[in-house]
Amino acid sequence: MHNPGHRFQAQDRLAGGAQYIAGRLTKGTSGRTHAVVDPATGEEVYTYELAGTADVDAAVAAARAAFPGWSGATPGERSDALHRFAAVLAERAEEFAQAESLQCGKPLKLTREFDVPGTIDNTAFFAGAARHLQGQSAGEYSGDHTSYVRREAIGVVGSIAPWNYPLQMAAWKVLPAIAAGNTIVLKPAELTPLTSLLFAEAATEAGIPDGVINIVTGLGREAGEHLVGHPDVAMTSFTGSTAVGKRVAEIATSTVKRLHLELGGKAPFLVFDDADLEAAVHGAVAGSLINTGQDCTAATRAYVQRPLYDAFVEQTGALMASVRVGDPFAADTDLGPLISHAQRDRVAGFVDRARGYARVVTGGEVPQGDLKSGAYYAPTLVADAGQDSEIVQAEIFGPVLVVLPFDTDDEGIALANDTPYGLAASAWSRDVYRANRATREIQAGCVWVNDHIPIISEMPHGGYKASGFGKDMSAYSFEEYTQVKHVMFDNTAVARKDWHRTVFGDRP
Repeated sequence: MHNPGHRFQAQDRLAGGAQYIAGRLTKGTSGRTHAVVDPATGEEVYTYELAGTADVDAAVAAARAAFPGWSGATPGERSDALHRFAAVLAERAEEFAQAESLQCGKPLKLTREFDVPGTIDNTAFFAGAARHLQGQSAGEYSGDHTSYVRREAIGVVGSIAPWNYPLQMAAWKVLPAIAAGNTIVLKPAELTPLTSLLFAEAATEAGIPDGVINIVTGLGREAGEHLVGHPDVAMTSFTGSTAVGKRVAEIATSTVKRLHLELGGKAPFLVFDDADLEAAVHGAVAGSLINTGQDCTAATRAYVQRPLYDAFVEQTGALMASVRVGDPFAADTDLGPLISHAQRDRVAGFVDRARGYARVVTGGEVPQGDLKSGAYYAPTLVADAGQDSEIVQAEIFGPVLVVLPFDTDDEGIALANDTPYGLAASAWSRDVYRANRATREIQAGCVWVNDHIPIISEMPHGGYKASGFGKDMSAYSFEEYTQVKHVMFDNTAVARKDWHRTVFGDRP
């Protein structure tokens, strides 16, 4: 195991603060403290004072004060600032990678190769996108009137991010919002605030004006709900569970805010009988275990056409059993701990209850020995569960894959869609027509073919059905953070007089 005394590198610089308001780090005013716990050891690595409603008010006020200047900057000026921001993130990449691994339990090789580079790339993408926010060309659509459409910033955005990808979710919330000219108040999860604070600090270092990016770290029922309901917040963006998303929507609609929700998932992994079995097996293991399964796009329900079913179960179980679970800071670790002991126990409960109606092929246990003190859970494969069972229908958010057989293509696609969620899915086939049918008929915001999990800055991410609405990343997310204004010019004085006579008659 890594040294239990492993220290958060920026601890002295942050000095117990977890609120970043108007370009300055401050301590919360709620009167309560919270600890960031290393899930690999169960030890506290950073303690801070939680935000209260007064901190939210101060952050919103700072964002509101910064809005006229930032929204009034030219697209080129905002673009230049974001390019500088990307450069600062690249210079500090190792610091971010280590902090993310420490607070989340992610293998360091994952944060170095995926989380941090992905965030830098996303920053560079929105630096370019800032110069390409366009309305529509002018035209005469009604007599002697000329119309055109403007896209304008909305105002102060209040965003709430989850604990599974703290750095990337901060980027996905902040970057499109500020690239479009908005200012933002971000509430990260109280379990994982460290990289969000470093992210805001790096923005200041890059010259982004004070108040454009603000961070408040507090509890959802206090700081989060106050942020969502704040009358000076014009838009709410939330990523998290569907249950909490419903509560966010309820509060946001009371002030008629624009709303962006990325919620839960239960991604199907559909394997047809002509698929490359070896590729599908490796894809299932990687797709289900990414980030220890704490990913709403993770493969969780594998539907395998019956001729391949037994071989798929056997080979997937064997490959899962070879996955190396261990210290996130060790070079040979494939899978780290879950975010907390509470989350580990929740995952274990799903598997334990499934033993009464399904077969646990591999895993289904808490590792012992050196890993006992951490929030670890073995990679787990469950077979032969019923479609209506809890383990098939509920979002587990852990390293658990459930495998079920199907007979016909119609049945496989119907089973894939038989869930309230619709965030992501994958289809595995050598037949382009079969695969194309699956991409057309599966109800999900993203459908991969012969792969599962990759994302890129240029393409949108977001769900159907109970997985929410709105997009992250790409130009589609950029447009989420603007409002459309129709501008119309009357080109002749005669037209105005004629309109007056038409409406009011021939009056003086």
